[in-house]
Amino acid sequence: MDLGSVVSVSPLLNAAFLEHHGLLPLEQCDGALRVASWHERPDAQAVDDLALLCGARVTLERGDEPSLRAAIQRVYGAGSTAQGVIDAMRGDENGDAPATERALDDLVTQANEAPVVRLVNLLLLEALQARASDVHLEAYAGRLRVRYRVDGVLQEAPSPPPALAAAVTSRLKIMADLDIAERRVPQDGRIRLRLQERPVDVRVSTVPTLHGESIVLRLLDKARGRIELAGLGMSDDVLARFKAAIARPHGIVLATGPTGSGKTTTLYAAVDVLRTGREKILTVEDPVEYELAGVPQVPVHEKAGVTFASALRALLRQDPDVMLVGEIRDGETAAIATQAALTGHLVLSTLHTNDAAGALTRLRELGVEPYLVASTVEAVLAQRLVRVVCRACAEQVAPGDAALAALGATRGELPLVTRGRGCDECRGSGYHGRVGIYELLVMDEPLRKALLAGADATALRALALAGGMRSLRDDGRRLVALGVTTPEEVERVASA
Repeated sequence: MDLGSVVSVSPLLNAAFLEHHGLLPLEQCDGALRVASWHERPDAQAVDDLALLCGARVTLERGDEPSLRAAIQRVYGAGSTAQGVIDAMRGDENGDAPATERALDDLVTQANEAPVVRLVNLLLLEALQARASDVHLEAYAGRLRVRYRVDGVLQEAPSPPPALAAAVTSRLKIMADLDIAERRVPQDGRIRLRLQERPVDVRVSTVPTLHGESIVLRLLDKARGRIELAGLGMSDDVLARFKAAIARPHGIVLATGPTGSGKTTTLYAAVDVLRTGREKILTVEDPVEYELAGVPQVPVHEKAGVTFASALRALLRQDPDVMLVGEIRDGETAAIATQAALTGHLVLSTLHTNDAAGALTRLRELGVEPYLVASTVEAVLAQRLVRVVCRACAEQVAPGDAALAALGATRGELPLVTRGRGCDECRGSGYHGRVGIYELLVMDEPLRKALLAGADATALRALALAGGMRSLRDDGRRLVALGVTTPEEVERVASA
């Protein structure tokens, strides 16, 4: 369904009516009006009203809700999109002093005025519709730049008029219950709201910069739900070996990779596999991103003295079978996790390392004795996220020499690759969604002996590859061959 070519069929229609009833007129031709809806049975009266208004017979078809809502706002929401509100605000600018120079009382008043409230709400709504994970608001001289992070990459978004920059940031701070008078130190807060009847948690982080405050909003859309382990993109052999590792009664299983590589999602999916109701599963996280039904979750609160180490020590007295530790950050946490694994518990956690073998040497650097690493670690899963080619505009093309070299492939192995041309569905990027690429190191006797002998990460990696581990780049090449992603994406995230 191509929504990019949809145009208004009547000036009497408005976005509020169409969104309320879940209807979008697509095309009127030869006495028939094609209408898309995300409802299985749209309101019959509303459909009749459309037929009467347009003097045409209505034919219905199904569409997905986010895409149809976005199209309704684009076509019928004049003044109901962030850009529309911004354009109206620019028309009303009167050359007042910059908002940063105004009295605090004036700023609070302006932050609570309808246009600013509406603009902030629409920015959040459009970010959600764009599948953004984060919203960045960056203060520069004379402007407030807004960008959405979609599929791991930042994209430009409508920016408020300069005179309202401080009012917009103040509005967000009010929503997050932060001190709007304090602009000299970083602050963290949280917003809980409903957008399009979907519960959304927004984590708010502010830092002072040269020209004002920079704010980053992390959107946690609870309606999206979590991805099952089988849906993370692992190959069949890696999935089977990872399931075998987390099925062990004790030991440590680690997920590694940079921030934003999906480690927490993988561990949540692993907990879902393990959760049968016959075992005690506990987590300690910073912060708790999603609630796991039937699993007590402890948030880290360092100001109150609740650290990963102190919480983990307390959880050991709660008779757990499985413990999820959000991150092993220091030697104390590493030592307690190791002791937990030695005393009959399964510990799932994350580390920030570039590859799977690096996690083993990182534990040694944190003070864990090599013999303890060798006897407790069962598996390490290194991962990255690559963008998926948009199915709506995908086409097959011959890969260039640079792309083949980046993958270590020949033209005979990859005569064609799949790319996206760019369309409304993917906001012109050619990609829609992300999937993981993985390298799974499973501990065996050669690796344990090498650890005890003091082998470095390079030697451990060579042993793991010789034992059948597939590297991140090789796993990415598998997805390129399947037409899931592009060579450039694999090179971008797995070049190291």
